[in-house]
Amino acid sequence: MANRLKTATSPYLLQHADNPVDWWPWSEEAFNEARRRDVPVLLSVGYAACHWCHVMAHESFEDPQTAAIVNENVVAIKVDREERPDVDAVYMTATQAMTGQGGWPMTVFMTPGGEPFYCGTYYPREHFVRVVQAIGRAWEQDRGGIQGQAERIGVALAENASALAGMSGPGGDIHWDSVASSAVGALESSFDEASGGFGGAPKFPPSMVLEFLLRHYWRTGSPDALRMVSRTCEAMARGGIYDQLGGGFARYSVDEKWVVPHFEKMLYDNSLLARVYTHLWRITGEELPRRVAEETCEFLLRELRTPEGGFAASLDADSDGREGAFYVWTPEELREVLGEEDAEFAAAVFGVMPDGTFEHGASVLQRRADPLDPATPGATAVGLSPEAAPSRPSREAALPRPSREEPLPAPPHDVTLPRPSRAAEPSRPSHISDVSGIERLDRIRGALLAARDGRPRPARDDKVVAAWNGLAIAALAEAGVLFDRPDLVSAAQDAAELLVSVHVTGGRLVRTSRDGVAGPSAGLLEDYACVASGLLTLYGVTGCERLVSVAAALLDTVLAAFGDGSGGFYDTAEDGERLLFRPADPTDNATPSGTFAAADALLGYGALTGSERYRDAAVAALAVVAPIASRYPRAAGTGLAVAEALLAGPAEIAIVGPDDDPRTRDLLRAALHLAPSGAVFALGAGPSASVPLLAGRGPLAGAPAAYVCRNFTCKAPVTRPAELREALLEAATTG
Repeated sequence: MANRLKTATSPYLLQHADNPVDWWPWSEEAFNEARRRDVPVLLSVGYAACHWCHVMAHESFEDPQTAAIVNENVVAIKVDREERPDVDAVYMTATQAMTGQGGWPMTVFMTPGGEPFYCGTYYPREHFVRVVQAIGRAWEQDRGGIQGQAERIGVALAENASALAGMSGPGGDIHWDSVASSAVGALESSFDEASGGFGGAPKFPPSMVLEFLLRHYWRTGSPDALRMVSRTCEAMARGGIYDQLGGGFARYSVDEKWVVPHFEKMLYDNSLLARVYTHLWRITGEELPRRVAEETCEFLLRELRTPEGGFAASLDADSDGREGAFYVWTPEELREVLGEEDAEFAAAVFGVMPDGTFEHGASVLQRRADPLDPATPGATAVGLSPEAAPSRPSREAALPRPSREEPLPAPPHDVTLPRPSRAAEPSRPSHISDVSGIERLDRIRGALLAARDGRPRPARDDKVVAAWNGLAIAALAEAGVLFDRPDLVSAAQDAAELLVSVHVTGGRLVRTSRDGVAGPSAGLLEDYACVASGLLTLYGVTGCERLVSVAAALLDTVLAAFGDGSGGFYDTAEDGERLLFRPADPTDNATPSGTFAAADALLGYGALTGSERYRDAAVAALAVVAPIASRYPRAAGTGLAVAEALLAGPAEIAIVGPDDDPRTRDLLRAALHLAPSGAVFALGAGPSASVPLLAGRGPLAGAPAAYVCRNFTCKAPVTRPAELREALLEAATTG
């Protein structure tokens, strides 16, 4: 049997390379083989960090008897959804339409022409065997019925995709302030006041919605918007979904209180959340969001950075064959590492319960209450106070469940939102006075982290995904400047260099690479948009004009190859592989939608260059936001965030001065700290012909200068951070 997956660049496909199942990669040759044998096709879609993908692999794909039945009845194709999200999107649409739900692993049976006729997700081995055998019999005995059903499904899916592709339009007469305010009210109706987040279990980090709410607060001063962000961010940061030792967030929480996560860690979640917590600190100045933002960025560098300078896709949920084994602790394990006294202290801080909060008496570390705070009852007690003690969530451990994405929320209800005054530049309060206690906690965390490093580690999917690296670049670039962390900016530069040198050729983009070698899959709309946006953000803090020219080429490809003719975008290029239909989903899911991400990059580039062409394209793409936000605001977070930037101008800020002059960096930091939502930045040593926002603008009397502009009309330049803060606060108020 040929081992066709052995040369794959996808770690997920390589995990299956030695299966007894006769796997094919997604290819025309696989479908030709199905036609030659006159058998249906089995499509199995998953990703390397997917727990239930591993379960199905161990139960079925590694079992010789099950594999023999599969090989006899079908041609089996294995797809990494992260490498081919277009294939995943097409057949996930079919799976959801036919079953009412979706998830991974995704299991689809289709004709040799690619038309699905039977779909599901995870199947236990006995069930899977029965399904495969039944499909084989039906193919022999009722070919006409199967073909007819498959054709009807294919037509319906294509018609639905065409309707989605035509949702955009000019968008010029939309009252964005009303759309945004209504969305805040709708989000309020599904907000969990007790635990933060929206809706019930399972709970996903609502990263894009939080970014929108932060921008809305910055522009309007809405207390409701800031309250929802602050409560959600604190609840997540103190819960088990956040790694209290090593930093970084898991994919989602199986319960509504953020206690027990699904332990896989994704690059996109942590990139988006690092930026959210950075922006929350920008507003509040509180210690918790700064700590979490920095720790999450450090997690990216420590755990996901590749030797080539990019960022790996994910860390697995499993280690040593068990989900979460790397992360959870029992009281006995604490005592083994720390000794009796420190173990009691750690149990109080991290909520390690005698009967556990997870499985087999183990607990996921949390930090619901801080025993170091003098205001916290029982600061020296063995356990948490009853009010702070986490409840143990119900966990359907015996029931297999596929990985899931966030369900759609309830429709919105309009409310009237009061507008308070907003504070000026935030300060950093220090409410914890027990310095020795802080040192003790740091020592304990270090000891536990060192002990944990001796455990079998979760596997890492080390392919570099272009879109997700674009998100990481933007987060690291901003956090690096705001927190005075040059190492974070340097890491963003390294990732950008990898993308530019390996992924980008002639304005076209490859989606993935591994070990510095480009993968086989063409970039999708989200790749072009997120990479362009990341490069523009990085340019704004480094002044590297090469990044602007690369971003411009990518955005020109977006306009030329992805447009749908009505102002919106398809997710695949017009010269890409023809699938059952051309996907065009404008809604956010686990990551920003390609359409909204494109609007963000186009709006920013239009503001940087003064080009109406790019701004008009961004506004047209945003037209789809209003109908989505009116029904499902949690699926429109990125679009709403871009609309907030549009309402603010966006502001254009030029910082002109030598990069090695501390005064230049001080102006840049002040600008990032108080710039209106979605502001764009140009940084250079002097006037520049290649970046129009810098044209004709130079230092003032030999000192670095800052220019605050809107539509290329600028206020008088300033040279001191205090003057810049005043200009930015005025711009935020009048924007």
